[in-house]
Amino acid sequence: MTTKRATAEVIVMQSADQATDKAAELFKQAISQAVADRRVCNLALAGGTTPHDLYQKLAADVYDCDVPWASVNVFFGDERDVPHDHVDSNYHMAQRAMLDNTPIPPEQVNPMPADAEDLQTAAAEYEQVIRQIVPGDPIPQFDLILLGMGGDGHTASLFPRSDALSESHKLVVTHHVPVLGRNRMTFTYPLINAARHVIFLITGDDKAEAVAAVLGDDKNARKEIPAAHVNPIDGTLTVVLDAAAARKAGLKPAAS
Repeated sequence: MTTKRATAEVIVMQSADQATDKAAELFKQAISQAVADRRVCNLALAGGTTPHDLYQKLAADVYDCDVPWASVNVFFGDERDVPHDHVDSNYHMAQRAMLDNTPIPPEQVNPMPADAEDLQTAAAEYEQVIRQIVPGDPIPQFDLILLGMGGDGHTASLFPRSDALSESHKLVVTHHVPVLGRNRMTFTYPLINAARHVIFLITGDDKAEAVAAVLGDDKNARKEIPAAHVNPIDGTLTVVLDAAAARKAGLKPAAS
């Protein structure tokens, strides 16, 4: 079943595997359309556990489709404060699951320097890299940003009650996340909401309550969920769910 909520398209699939397949289809379509229209696709990848299977799916299909991977510039929406070869690194996960197995030129992959000694300077430098490569004035406009969501409603590294939520000028920040006791580097809302297309891939029963809040009509509930504030100003928002994540939102899976 596909429904519309404001500018959002919500797609519910029966299983996590089916949701991943649907997200992969949309992902490839967005790349191909961007390259057809502008000769390049600037995209930002998500970290965490949910996108891992998506990246493996994309890599497995790389020679079975006409996706113009060589015309893709890759960025990351957030990163943990670990070296790039660390098991917890979002870049490391994406590299092993997809980037090493697709014909994207290595020089077109831009990991976040989230383990830098001076994290504030590193975040500002990453913003400048984005501005140099991704067109858009006054805010660079990504062709595609992939996001996930945690059970607490966080997306990228925009966590509930964190300082980054109120940032309205900087496009990339490093901030301390109290609930994790760690620093994170992340895109902020101004950069995310400038994108042409944002895709959420959300699976699992532990996300059901937050999904219901994001898609519901209770403004007070939505206010507390960081993911609910993702709303592209002049773009498309697509939310791909499995039945478990959609359970409390009252949405039925698409007919198989």
